Amino acid sequence: MARYASNKHALGISDRSGAAYRLHDMRKEWTGMLVGKDEWEAKQPQLTPIKAPADPQSLRDPRPDRTEPAVEVLLPANAFASSSSGSAAITVFEPGHGRATGDVVRFREVQGFDGFTKSVVESSSGYSITVVAGDISTNFQSSFYSFTASSGTATTGNVSGGCSFASAGPVSITK
Repeated sequence: MARYASNKHALGISDRSGAAYRLHDMRKEWTGMLVGKDEWEAKQPQLTPIKAPADPQSLRDPRPDRTEPAVEVLLPANAFASSSSGSAAITVFEPGHGRATGDVVRFREVQGFDGFTKSVVESSSGYSITVVAGDISTNFQSSFYSFTASSGTATTGNVSGGCSFASAGPVSITK
């Protein structure tokens, strides 16, 4: 097996300057170069970036099976529109409602309009709705639904009303 020089008189050549130094006085730099004591340079701290901690990947104790309870939604001003004169059909404008035909909706804080009284529109049992496709030229294709009032009919027809504080929500919410 080969042996390396270990004598205190052994010489080495600097990779940086080419000068001869005693081998035991030479140092290895971070670049791998073997240099003399007077030529040695420490690594610049900015060349070693700080390792950022990893981003958290998930939530602790997630509850994906939980769903939020249904809530009331404030309707736009005068969101109700009567159908033709003598009809009990009422169309409601609720942008992005996400409701389906057959859902039961209860209205609150509605003012009477076009022959429909406040108590009729605010029926405590709510109304089963039918989703109405909107005009294709608008962005409100899923913003309308209609229901048939339990009593009363439109006197004039094609009239908007209901006030600016009306809301729509599930029947189960009590005030």
